[in-house]
Amino acid sequence: MAQPVVPTLQYLSGNFILSAGCVLFRNRPPERANASTSTLEVCILHQLTKNEWLLPKGRKDRGETLEQAAVRETYEETGYPCHLWPQRMPTLAPAPGVSDVHHVEVVDNMTEPFVVTVRDRGSGRAKLIFWYIALAENGVEKVEGSQMENENFDSSFFDIPTALGRLTFQKDREIVQQAVDIVQGLTTNGAAKLREPVPRGKYSARS
Repeated sequence: MAQPVVPTLQYLSGNFILSAGCVLFRNRPPERANASTSTLEVCILHQLTKNEWLLPKGRKDRGETLEQAAVRETYEETGYPCHLWPQRMPTLAPAPGVSDVHHVEVVDNMTEPFVVTVRDRGSGRAKLIFWYIALAENGVEKVEGSQMENENFDSSFFDIPTALGRLTFQKDREIVQQAVDIVQGLTTNGAAKLREPVPRGKYSARS
């Protein structure tokens, strides 16, 4: 019996988790317009029980699309109504009716996931997290009571260097840095690689 020509992993439905989350941006409120040269802020979560700073994400519900899950989980955990924010980014997703699936293109107005995280959970199980870029609804205040009973988050918007510096995990910082690069137009070619941010505590005032 023939075997795959490239390394291949398969997981049955009871052995994989589909999850989705967002890097949530907002335009800086007018009263804070002089706080930084950047007009953007990033929302991150403070997990109060573990004292960790995280990005909003969660499991996809049955019958829900990944895009819907990303927006729902981001709203539930942060309290900020939001929507996916179309961006110009490289992708291997072909246009409808196009058969060339190997050619990387840079496409405008994309709301596809910009990073996928794969976590090996052991015992033949895996968790796949699809990351999207989202924008908070303009002028809409934070909604209290949006979290589920088992969640204990406080959410705050920070300027980009502060958000990068506060995040607990390096992988989260890499995800935010990649989202920032896309939003700021720094990721514009198919050869772009996931860029690691400067180590914690060494961020400049530039965002």
